[in-house]
Amino acid sequence: MKNTASMYKALGDETRLQMLWLLMNHRELCVCDFMEVLGITQSKTSRHLRTLYHAGLVDDRRQGLWVYYSLRQTEDALMRSTLRAMKTNLASRPEAQELLASLESWLERKAEGESCAS
Repeated sequence: MKNTASMYKALGDETRLQMLWLLMNHRELCVCDFMEVLGITQSKTSRHLRTLYHAGLVDDRRQGLWVYYSLRQTEDALMRSTLRAMKTNLASRPEAQELLASLESWLERKAEGESCAS
């Protein structure tokens, strides 16, 4: 039950829900991607991502100086069904679509050479 409580506690924050929504629509994102799209600092971004990591919702991988995050594949049926319901619900919300548009815009600028540190 502790894992379930940890998952629901992690889902109880709007920023972390936004992060999960972005990951549900992109295989992997860098810390700087979240910073740019959500307009939050590196320390806040990392703190929220650590919470999601410890709740078993995301995995991380390091590449040089950067840390990349992706959704964790889980055997936990409750976690899978909760995330599936969340994705279905968020897909119909205009603010969720705006977040994806913002991410796509950022990823295009990043591909054209805009720095993650800007």
